[in-house]
Amino acid sequence: MHPRSSVSRRRFLGGTLAGAGALAGLAACGSPGPGAAGGDAQLWTLANPALDPVLTKAVDAFNTKAKTKIKLVSVPANVTMNDKVRTAMGTPNKPDIFFNWGGGSIRDYAQSDRLVDMTSALSGDPTWKSSFVASVLAAGEIDGKNYAIPMKGMQPVILFYNKTMFAEEGLQPPKTWQDLLSLVDTFKAKGVTPLVLGGADSWTELMYLEYLVDRLGGPTVFQAIADAKPDAWKDPVILQSVTMIRQLVDRGAFGPNYSSVGYGNGSASALFSQGKGAMHLMGTWEFTSQVSTAPDFAKNDLGFANFPGVDGAKGDPASVVGNPTNYFSVTTSDHSSSCVDFLKTQMTSDAYVDALIKAGDIPAITGLESRLSAAPDPTFATAIYEMVAKAPSFTLSWDQALPTDKGQDVVTNLQQVFNKQMEPEAFVSALAAS
Repeated sequence: MHPRSSVSRRRFLGGTLAGAGALAGLAACGSPGPGAAGGDAQLWTLANPALDPVLTKAVDAFNTKAKTKIKLVSVPANVTMNDKVRTAMGTPNKPDIFFNWGGGSIRDYAQSDRLVDMTSALSGDPTWKSSFVASVLAAGEIDGKNYAIPMKGMQPVILFYNKTMFAEEGLQPPKTWQDLLSLVDTFKAKGVTPLVLGGADSWTELMYLEYLVDRLGGPTVFQAIADAKPDAWKDPVILQSVTMIRQLVDRGAFGPNYSSVGYGNGSASALFSQGKGAMHLMGTWEFTSQVSTAPDFAKNDLGFANFPGVDGAKGDPASVVGNPTNYFSVTTSDHSSSCVDFLKTQMTSDAYVDALIKAGDIPAITGLESRLSAAPDPTFATAIYEMVAKAPSFTLSWDQALPTDKGQDVVTNLQQVFNKQMEPEAFVSALAAS
């Protein structure tokens, strides 16, 4: 699994992961195996102390009336979820339901008919389908079909900024690319790093490419890449986006030492909270991190906005990129019908959704405005919920949407662009040829 998967997906999407206890629970549930006649249906989830109790209650609620029982299996921190599923998928011990990130993590299974296509189940129950935020549900599609149901909170990438620093200078967060360039020049002149970047972790740089491609060309540009269409990487928008990234680098937007600053070790977040940087493009997990490590900064100084638009470009500035949510997919086992029923009855139930909110998640469920008052930080939760609800599209992070090897190629080559070791034209040529 490439760097972004090991850091952002596990640490921030999965939460603080359980260890030996979950491993013991995993070892205890081997017989009968998933799909075995008369056995329980196994639901594999990435262990998370905050989410596991919520899922346990949902499973218990379903099991009180179901003929086929669901058995919750928490996959521990020392096991890579994608690898475990991949190993089990061709065996009698495959899961009946499993936690995933959509996109590239399930594409092969969908295309080889090892997953249940839930498109007709959703279409046949308009109330169930309309319960999900449309852009998030769509982000779980493979080839236009629904193989994944949202099961957790939404985590778009947003532009955090130091609102106190901005107010002192009479500045506003950028609405356009030119606004952003102007802010870069202003803060650089004051000796402040305009944009904090944990460039030692290459996945942090991908967010700029994801947003610029979306702002310039809309979501269809990357969708063509995800669909492996011929010459998709040669779309002029790709080169234009990478060239604009080089503009930021050459302008000094990230300061002189960004390539040695890490995100996973907390260095980038610390620079931001210490007032050494004005802005930080990062997923919403950054908010949780700052609340935990720099509560005064989070309370008094931390502002946030969507990534700026590009004047005259095709993309909608209201769209977002990042982690739409985590998903559950159902395998083509003997228990598949019961598993779909579980997702249908539990993933949108009031008890499950309210429990997610109280645990700090922002569920991908419509009509939650009045219920977000129960969130740990209602103001932040409401703002992010409204941002996503209004977004015409929510593009899954490229390194999760693409097959693992291709995603790694993207971040590896892009890091060389950021470090001035590769020109934008060479980046396009390398990805088009890979």
